[in-house]
Amino acid sequence: MTRAAVVRCFWARDPLDVVYHDREWGVPVRDDRRLFEFLLLEGAQAGLSWVTILRKRAAYRRAFADFDPHRVARFGPRDVRRLLADAGIVRNRAKIAAAVANARAFLAVVAEHGSFASYLWRFVGGRPLQGRRRRRRDVPAETELSRALSADLRRRGFRFVGPTICYAFMQAVGLVNDHTVDCFRYRAVARLGRPSSPSSAAAMRRPRSAIARRPVAARAAAGQPK
Repeated sequence: MTRAAVVRCFWARDPLDVVYHDREWGVPVRDDRRLFEFLLLEGAQAGLSWVTILRKRAAYRRAFADFDPHRVARFGPRDVRRLLADAGIVRNRAKIAAAVANARAFLAVVAEHGSFASYLWRFVGGRPLQGRRRRRRDVPAETELSRALSADLRRRGFRFVGPTICYAFMQAVGLVNDHTVDCFRYRAVARLGRPSSPSSAAAMRRPRSAIARRPVAARAAAGQPK
């Protein structure tokens, strides 16, 4: 007898995509440095495939101070010139400038909310949304929630944070579980979203932002995990 083939989400085809899908995608992230990493990489991906960014991930880690937002926020013109000459990353001036600006905006959010994770997770009430997508076409490119997050980030000075990028970010860091229900990771990731105690879900509240004025929903990328 042969073992049944492992079923994965439709986008996980390249070996790097498969490893990322199996180990990281959709796992809830509450560590600020990891959140900054994904925010930076999602912005860098705009217009490119995610596997392109995965291939450059190690170079990004070296180039952007191990994704330390405090250090990136201090980058100046000399650092920008260094980054523009670094063949290991996407040498796009606008994206590089956005990464530095976003580090500064990120720290401003931390100063206001105590952590970026505290700010971000309030958009979903502290617990991941469960997409329960059955087919590829069920996975949206953006949602009302990603549009609200995008608007709030832009208001705070973030760049390269459009609704599609924001939904990709939400998927990546586990604000929404968009593994399709037939994917072998769906149940495991769903279990990670369960509160460890009855009070944990109530510990976080949505911010007084666009979320307070709009109903929430969920968004996913149609073809890319972003």
